[in-house]
Amino acid sequence: MGAGKSTVGRIVAERLGRRLIDSDELIEERTGRTVREIFAADGEEAFRALESAALLDALADPEPSVIAAAGGVVLREANRRALVESDARVVWLLADPEVLLDRVRNGMHRPLLDDDPEGTLQRMWDEREPLYHEVADAIVSVDHRSINEVVEAVLR
Repeated sequence: MGAGKSTVGRIVAERLGRRLIDSDELIEERTGRTVREIFAADGEEAFRALESAALLDALADPEPSVIAAAGGVVLREANRRALVESDARVVWLLADPEVLLDRVRNGMHRPLLDDDPEGTLQRMWDEREPLYHEVADAIVSVDHRSINEVVEAVLR
């Protein structure tokens, strides 16, 4: 959340001549609701199920693409297994929680950060960091780098 996956994904997809599948956008298209609306009406677990379906559909798509998967996909073991077993190259855009806090402070579409952004980001890091390591083929730090520098690192 806030690492730049949508922006970097869009540029990487353009450079590779592939389409971008952004899991959050796909969920919003499929449901006709925003991520915030889904969280508010149905809860996090319902959103995670939609997130899993979006990831699995994107991985199964025969057309080569760039997938900007929401950071929460690693929370489900089945998703981690699908990422590892796929022929996809999984790139983790790594950002320090303090950098993320600066980036997402005013993000109205981030319902998980409503009550305690700093504490939530730190808890998310503590929970997800080993899971990201489990699935990542490459790790690209985004801290103190321009978008173009991140894109170039992803494409290496």
